[in-house]
Amino acid sequence: MTVIEKFRAIVGEKNVITEAADMQAYVTEWRDKFIGRARAVVLPKSTEEVAEIVRIAAEMKTPLVPQGGNTGLVGGSIPFMGADEVILSTRRMNKVREVDRLNGTLTVDAGCILADLQQVAEENGFIFPLRIGSEGSCQIGGNISTNAGGVQVLHYGNTREQVLGLEVVLPDGRIWDGLTGLRKDNTGYDLKQLFIGAEGTLGIVTGAVVKMYPRPKYQQVALAAVPSVDAAIEFLGLARAMSGDQVTAIELIPRICVDMVVRHVPNFTDPMPARYDWHVLIELSSSATPDLAGLMERILAAAFEQEIVLDAIVPASDAQQQKLWQLREEISAAQKPEGGSIKHDISVPVSRYADFIREADIAVRKIVPGFRSVAFGHIGDGNVHYNPLQPVDMDKEVYLSHWEEVSRAVHDIAVRMRGSISAEHGIGRLKADDLVHYKPAVEIDLMRRIKKALDPDGIMNPGKLLK
Repeated sequence: MTVIEKFRAIVGEKNVITEAADMQAYVTEWRDKFIGRARAVVLPKSTEEVAEIVRIAAEMKTPLVPQGGNTGLVGGSIPFMGADEVILSTRRMNKVREVDRLNGTLTVDAGCILADLQQVAEENGFIFPLRIGSEGSCQIGGNISTNAGGVQVLHYGNTREQVLGLEVVLPDGRIWDGLTGLRKDNTGYDLKQLFIGAEGTLGIVTGAVVKMYPRPKYQQVALAAVPSVDAAIEFLGLARAMSGDQVTAIELIPRICVDMVVRHVPNFTDPMPARYDWHVLIELSSSATPDLAGLMERILAAAFEQEIVLDAIVPASDAQQQKLWQLREEISAAQKPEGGSIKHDISVPVSRYADFIREADIAVRKIVPGFRSVAFGHIGDGNVHYNPLQPVDMDKEVYLSHWEEVSRAVHDIAVRMRGSISAEHGIGRLKADDLVHYKPAVEIDLMRRIKKALDPDGIMNPGKLLK
């Protein structure tokens, strides 16, 4: 039997896709930067089926590419063009196995859609605080494998902080059952940390125990116009101090992003009464402070007095608050019609956030005069999505030919500021060379040793993260 025939015997004929046209959505990144080829797409239903698939792949030296919702931004779930790789999709593995209200945990399959987990938590009086733009289609297994971040990292931490236990199929087909809901377990190496952020290169996450948090009774959002990025950072400090650290999210939004969303999102208008260069979207949450609107007004009043806020909107209804969040959530999609964009997912100390944007703009302008600076993101945790956009009068392909030069200049600045070249998106294919360039040799050596120990034949997501 061929390897494909063996896979069919495990999951059934209809759950092994081999026609090129039917595989197109699986081999194409949503931004169209990476397009690959695959021998097949296999869709298991259970951990046991995954284990059997991996065992056969290990025996027959067949490379596997784990894939969740295929919403990644660095090509980590896209095969190469060799057509010998098999995509293992977890989309049929979408059960919520257990809701433990007293322990405040969910035990879930890796293929559960993030928004569905949020809904289950809500129905049980809790929240699952991982909030990202792709939450309607991304899967929790992919979130774990990339250590996804999002807009509430400032308050709750990234995915790594939300995971208590994992179930993983190892590269030899064995199942590691680490589905513990314990918050304290000091019995040696914390093995789950190996697989969080490993992008499927060490094993396939098939299940997880994640934390739920008590649902805040009160929330209040505001959109503030600020004179500069420096002022936005000052506003963050003021808001945290005055609220007793009830700031759950704070996002930087430049003028160009507002304009793009207005242009490309139907029926969306600029929520501010006048045009401003920089905006901050801030959210307060609490179960103990019912008058969050009043608290927000006091914070803004103090910010006006200190001249770090120029104007502000405090919506009076949930619908109006959601409209402001839509502005932030539509930014990524609104960039696509504008032409070529050279993406960067940078983190720097919050104190260097404004410095980074200034220095990066200067560096990129020397390479591509007339480029459009798109710098937005999570100022509370130092994560800036720095996406230089092509000049209006430049051909897209000509602009994108500068990708390597622009990225090297931007990454050099981030690393010099003791920052990271990947804050929340991962490494994938896009940054594999950069990882080797910027990481100390001893770290690369340690990572390669771990990879060799767990996956000696290199069948798990080859060419991603580590080359």
